Amino acid sequence: MTAGAIPEATIRNERLRLRLKAIRSFARRFTNRPDGVLGVLVLLVFVILAVAPNLFVGDLQTATTASGASLDPPSATHLLGTDELGRDILNLTIHGTRISMIIGLLATIVTILLGVFVGIVSGYVGGRVDVFLMRITDFFLVLPTFVLALILAPIILDLIGANSSVFGIRVTLLVIVVVIGVTSWASTARIIRSQTLSVKERAFVGRARVIGSGGGHIMWRHILPNVMNLIVANTVLVFGGSILTETTLSFIGLGDPFAPSWGQVLNAAESAGALGLGAWWYVVPPAVCIVLVVLSFTLVGSALDDVLNPRLRVRR
Repeated sequence: MTAGAIPEATIRNERLRLRLKAIRSFARRFTNRPDGVLGVLVLLVFVILAVAPNLFVGDLQTATTASGASLDPPSATHLLGTDELGRDILNLTIHGTRISMIIGLLATIVTILLGVFVGIVSGYVGGRVDVFLMRITDFFLVLPTFVLALILAPIILDLIGANSSVFGIRVTLLVIVVVIGVTSWASTARIIRSQTLSVKERAFVGRARVIGSGGGHIMWRHILPNVMNLIVANTVLVFGGSILTETTLSFIGLGDPFAPSWGQVLNAAESAGALGLGAWWYVVPPAVCIVLVVLSFTLVGSALDDVLNPRLRVRR
């Protein structure tokens, strides 16, 4: 080793120190946003409920294991009342947390992967590829997401079959995931493309081209890390939107009747005429959960955008 060479261990330690410093800086800035902290705390509660619903309310109640009478109001036995089959609403709502959160997560993954891929490729390659990809993106942007999902969901279900399953997951849920992802990626692609256009003009990208790095390598090693902040902030907002879309699709009858997501519970309440019968407890719990989760994702996304976006920090 030459006298001027830096030991490998020293380089690794320096990188680790810089990463820890960046994490501490991010945590300090984020905790200065009380709305973001509140959103994280609320989401943490729902994540715990989604991971282990059985610890709080036991197994999912069915028509054969219902523990109450039809449409019993809230009481000491059933804190949130029962549905038309005598099932405990608290039980259904907490178990619905898992279904809604899983569908929202999977749909968000599909949305972000599609949007980031199209956005980076379009922005970096440019030319005819950019024009072609952006025309497709504009097509999906112009069409209302919900209307397009409403059209695609029953078509895919008819082609595949509503009673089949993939890896133990009912295909009805997977169809909702795919439909939400396919119809929601366009705005993400536009956002990532605009940032890619800026990043690819920076000096380090030019140096990478000069030393012979290929386009794929540059997009993966140089472009992607520099748009990651934007991806993280956008992912949080997309997550909330995915849950809202899933709820809407399930409410109008495109959900899985055997998987009590919040939208499915609201659909069952509407079918039973709960509001007309004065059974407000059938509707309010899942509706409140939806509002809290979507609002929390919005608060966290706004806080992350503020913390991770240097331009917004300069303005403040």
